[in-house]
Amino acid sequence: MVAIVPIPLQFGIPGGMELAVILLIAILLFGANKIPQLARSTGQAMGEFKRGREEIEKEISDLTGESDSDTEKEDSKEESKD
Repeated sequence: MVAIVPIPLQFGIPGGMELAVILLIAILLFGANKIPQLARSTGQAMGEFKRGREEIEKEISDLTGESDSDTEKEDSKEESKD
């Protein structure tokens, strides 16, 4: 009988040294003055995406006849998991 051993993924969440290299490359590419602007615009884009997703979820729940209280219960369950 052959035992199957799972192999861990080589590419996971970057550690300290990897993050330092990524930060150094970002500074070299964009310059130190542009990094805060890039981070701010990325945050704004993520916020817009979240709001759009919530609007679509609300429209779908309205179309399926799900009440707002059901949606609020699901949202509170999701927030408690985070």
